[in-house]
Amino acid sequence: MPRVVPPIDGRTSNSSLNPSFVESVAGFSAGVVATLVVHPFDILKTRLQLDQSTKAQWGSSWKILRKIVREEGNVTALYRGLWPNMIGNSVSWALYFLWYRNIKDFFQAQRGPGGRLSSADYLLASGTSGILTAVCTNPIWVIKTRMISTGRNTPGAYTGMWHGTKEIARTEGLRGFYRGLLPSLFGVSHGAIQFMAYEQLKLRRSAQINNAELSNWDYLTLSAVSKIFAGSITYPYQVVRSRLQTYDAQIAYTSAGDVVTQVWRKEGIRGFYKGLVPNIVRVLPSTCVTFLVYENTKFYLPRFYDTHNTAELE
Repeated sequence: MPRVVPPIDGRTSNSSLNPSFVESVAGFSAGVVATLVVHPFDILKTRLQLDQSTKAQWGSSWKILRKIVREEGNVTALYRGLWPNMIGNSVSWALYFLWYRNIKDFFQAQRGPGGRLSSADYLLASGTSGILTAVCTNPIWVIKTRMISTGRNTPGAYTGMWHGTKEIARTEGLRGFYRGLLPSLFGVSHGAIQFMAYEQLKLRRSAQINNAELSNWDYLTLSAVSKIFAGSITYPYQVVRSRLQTYDAQIAYTSAGDVVTQVWRKEGIRGFYKGLVPNIVRVLPSTCVTFLVYENTKFYLPRFYDTHNTAELE
């Protein structure tokens, strides 16, 4: 029997540990583990998004992976840009779940005891959380995108996160750290749609099992389905964002609208879906790992804290 964990809306326990702290630690842990598992797919997805060829090439994903390993050193090249990616993911999830929990609690307080949140409530809570997170973490994603889009030996490539920070500040100023923010804000719709679908699927599943606690397998399945649903709708913004965050973006494009125009004119509709397959391969395990680690950390952390405190008192 798999261990079961309570739904996100439920309370993990009567622990004295601050719920907001639990949410942040759970989100941070989920971001770290998920990044370690799927980072190579993130590199592959980004390289494909930046490919401006007009014809799709079957097997190009495997060719790119082999080329990275052969020309950029060894297998460790598949983990270039790991630190900004890990920091970005962990901080993003920590902030996201923190705000998402508190905004949902606010809505719940407005509805009173026993009131059930609507799809619009979940959509607004996740959308607001996504906007706040995007504004706070965009500088990290700019550095991460530039690092994983090039090899370490490429002329002008950043050698690390601190080097990237200094170079952007020196050559582009504050504005450089917020390149791609507009499509990222549009991309907030992805998280909003995903979490709305996830919450509704969770309610339906709970009703099917007579309101019993959901299992780890339930969380894995529901998170994967909601991610595929949201990703299939909102993927094009990721291509636009990636191209705006490259080293020569200020030369190649004047705005997000210019990216859309150029991609449509030169590459057609396919251009907006480059890297979709590796992205799906990447996001499914990433999403499943993220939610599994998040739910289990949220379940065990208060219990570990209370057990430890009790032992000390005794």
